[in-house]
Amino acid sequence: MKPRLLLHTCCAPCSGYLVSALADNFEVTVYYNNPNIYPLEEYQARQKEVKDFFTKIGVEFVEAEYDHQQWQEVTKGLANEPEGGKRCVLCYHLRLKNSAHYAKNRNYDFFASTMSISPHKNSQILNNLGRALAKKIGIEFLAEDWKKKDRFKKAMEFSRAQGFYRQNYCGCEFSVLNKV
Repeated sequence: MKPRLLLHTCCAPCSGYLVSALADNFEVTVYYNNPNIYPLEEYQARQKEVKDFFTKIGVEFVEAEYDHQQWQEVTKGLANEPEGGKRCVLCYHLRLKNSAHYAKNRNYDFFASTMSISPHKNSQILNNLGRALAKKIGIEFLAEDWKKKDRFKKAMEFSRAQGFYRQNYCGCEFSVLNKV
């Protein structure tokens, strides 16, 4: 029997290819927990794309309650932080913490996140946060820099082939001002 992996995902373009790659070694559940995404319509567009794709291919999909107020409380006073700064680190921490607790409470063997596939995300910070939370909460974290080995490129090719909705900003109300 394969170990169970709870894979936090931010969007379909970042997760579609990775789940296919991980499915050989893990029983994957996709976990959509993104209280940072703003506005609600954007959250819903990303959620629908993730849910529709994974439901279609028979991968379990779980959605956390959308709690943007929780994210606002965690990042309060950090509106002027640059992308990738302290606000982002706290955002990563919140989503990884929520994922770790969900995984631990439901007896998953591992948790991980697709966030490190993005060239805009610091995988060292993400992996350090994941490892620290894993140790504190008592569950294994699958630490990986998913963008290595051309996986970001492969993920984007997969995304285009699937016709996924592709957003042009990270997700929060501050990143929408700095669209990529």
